[in-house]
Amino acid sequence: MEGIHILQLIVSIILFFILFAGIGFLLNMVLRLTWIMAFIYPIVVLLIVNQQPYRFFFQQPGEAFSQLFERVISLHFADIVVLTSGFVGAIAAGIIMKLLRKAGYQMF
Repeated sequence: MEGIHILQLIVSIILFFILFAGIGFLLNMVLRLTWIMAFIYPIVVLLIVNQQPYRFFFQQPGEAFSQLFERVISLHFADIVVLTSGFVGAIAAGIIMKLLRKAGYQMF
């Protein structure tokens, strides 16, 4: 039986949230763009879900993107929850940056 244990799901949710919140926080400190990770995250998700070689997108873009779309549509509920938690982490990083700037912290 291929499935995901509830403990694996909880750990994955926490891991993705912290991972992408941290990456968003660091990107903001380096680039000074508050919402950069929120805009980059959908591309990261497509790279995670993709199973085709990247050259396939340039050689046969119609077929490659349709297969990628089918792959995204066929994700399991647990996968969607984990990937959504990463997006929430990226959004949380942007919100934290805004709050830190309002509080007067200059480096953020």
